[in-house]
This record gives sequence, C-alpha cells and structure tokens, in this order.
Amino acid sequence: MTVLDARALNRATLARQHLLERSALAVPQAVAHLCGLQAQEPQEPFTGLWSRLAAFAPAHLDDALTGRTVVRTHLMRRTVHLVTADDALAWRARHDTMLRQRVLGTYRSELAGIDVDAVGAAGRAVMADGQPRTMTELVQALEDRWPGPPRRVLGELLVAALIPMAQLPPRGLWQRTGGVRNLPLSTWLGRDVDPLPAEDGDPVGQRLLHRYLAAYGPAASADLRAWCGLAGLPAALKAARDELVVFRDERGRELLDLPDAPRPDRDTPAPVRFLPAFDNAILGYHDRSRIIDAAHLGLSVAGHRTVLVDGRVTATWTVREQQLRISPLRPLTAPEQKAVHTEAQDLATFLDASIEDIRLDTAASAPARG
Repeated sequence: MTVLDARALNRATLARQHLLERSALAVPQAVAHLCGLQAQEPQEPFTGLWSRLAAFAPAHLDDALTGRTVVRTHLMRRTVHLVTADDALAWRARHDTMLRQRVLGTYRSELAGIDVDAVGAAGRAVMADGQPRTMTELVQALEDRWPGPPRRVLGELLVAALIPMAQLPPRGLWQRTGGVRNLPLSTWLGRDVDPLPAEDGDPVGQRLLHRYLAAYGPAASADLRAWCGLAGLPAALKAARDELVVFRDERGRELLDLPDAPRPDRDTPAPVRFLPAFDNAILGYHDRSRIIDAAHLGLSVAGHRTVLVDGRVTATWTVREQQLRISPLRPLTAPEQKAVHTEAQDLATFLDASIEDIRLDTAASAPARG
C-alpha cells in the first residue's frame, strides 16, 4: 500500500483547497467545492476566498449572500459556516442530532428537565410569521414558558440546534457590522430542508464523504469526523469503500481518497498564502501535521490568522492601526521574506487602501491577536 508522507499530503490539500493556484471558480461554486468556510468571524471568509480565487472582489461574496445562493448557518461542528443554499438544505437534517447533542452536552445542568421538543415547536411557531429576530427577541417570546434557563442558553438551543436558521445580511457583508438576525432557512431560501432519506447506507453521509475527500483528501475517518462533527459516518464509509482508493500515512493510519482526485508531486512549489482565522484548511482534520507543526496547533483554534510558506503554517499576521504585521514562527530565508512581503502587499491592497505599512518581523515572536 502506498505511503504518503506529510509533504505529499500537504500538496494534495493545497491543490484541493485552491492554495497551489488560485481558481477561476465563481464564489458559489468555490464555497460548494470547499464544503463551506468557517465564518463565526464574519469578515474572515473574504480573506479565505481572496487567497483561493483569481480576481476575487468582496462584492462577489456580498452578491451571493444577498442573492441567497450562499448562506450563513450553524452546521459542521456547531460552528457558523458559510455554505451554499443547496448544501445548507441538503445537509442540515443529517447534522440535527449532532447539533442538539452538542448544545445539550455543553449546557447539561442549565437545560436539565427541559422538554426540548416543546421548546423547538414553540420557537418554530414564533418564527412562522416570517419576521427576522435576534436571539434575544426569540427568547423573550418564550421566556414566560421557560423562565429557568439563562437567556443565552435557551437562545443557543433554539438558533444553533432546534431551528435551522439563516443569519441574514448585513451580517457577513464586506466591511459591514450588524448583529445576528435569524430567519428559518426554509423561509429565507423559499425551500424546505431536505428530509433524511430512508435508504440504508446513509446516502447523505456518503455524499458528505465524497465532497469532503474532494476538498480535503486523502484523509482518515477521524479527519472526516473532526471536520463535520458527526460520529464517523460508519455506514457511509462502509457503503462507499469500494469506490475509494486507500493509502497509509507515515504513522500507519488508513487514508481514503477519490480515485481521480489531484495528488501533486510532493516537490511541487507552493506559493505564500495568507489564511484567515479558523480556516478549514487547518481545522478540517484531526491530524493537522500535514499543514501545521505540533508546537503551533493552538494558533488556529485560538483564532490567529496564519501565513503558509512552502505550504506550512510559518507565521501569523494581524492588521492594527494601518499596519499589516507578519510575525514568523521560525526565521525566514531572504527569498521567503521577499515572497511573504510581495503577497502581503497584495493583501493590504485588497483589505484596506489605508494600510500604510507592512512590517515583517525578522525573528520568531509570540503572535498577537488582531
């Protein structure tokens, strides 16, 4: 069985994430290919798409959000993701149990004794008038019936688990601020959430598996589970196994992949790329060694923006007071410094014409948030 080392896996990930070469895909098609972008920080997906798409302009994502082809919703791992409307409707029912379990597990004591189904039915009845509401407004409509749980807890149960919700624009638009206003996905998109099919073999899980491997493979079942938050999709994996090819990593883990998916040569040059906070190119795996060193694993989880040099997380970056600052995690060679600075200049132009200074630290330093 072929063994793929970390560098070979790195190049496969970069190719499928459009980080080796920027893609000409339109925004909805790119979001679909990437299986969504993590988006709890509303402005971060703009940088993620800029680093992946040729001639990307913020208006392209704004148009997709206001045109309802892309939507912000709680989905994988109970985090807010930017996904296509089609994927939100097709995937939501398969994630319902996980979303509910994660909220109930987090707030076990606060929600003890609560009739969760009754809360959900009451929340859906309130939202049936078609009016967008903040989480606070929705909870206020129900708190007389359920005065016990803290408002925040009851609100998270409703909007993150029990009712498939869209977070409406202007939330998530370019350089716009706005609180979260929620509307049921079916109301915002004009279509109902797809019901789970009754067939054996978890057909929705099989589609998730294929889509994940197209954007992240080769990958282990543990990586798939870490990406979506679902319990491993064992029925889907069993049903789809004959359609997949199998590799091993250097630790002996079994890696699954699509037969015709790109697996570039391990020595393929990789350009400098600036990633946003919580980018799924890093978070979409259980074993992230293909893209980030063990010593730096906490950076992406903590929300630091990162820089890929030769395909690996090698620096963090911030924007503060009209300065774009890059803080290397290891000393950079002169050619690497030049390549980072060149990409940073383009990023500064994209982000904000008022950025007046690009500072590249010459020695590794502790990263700062910003």
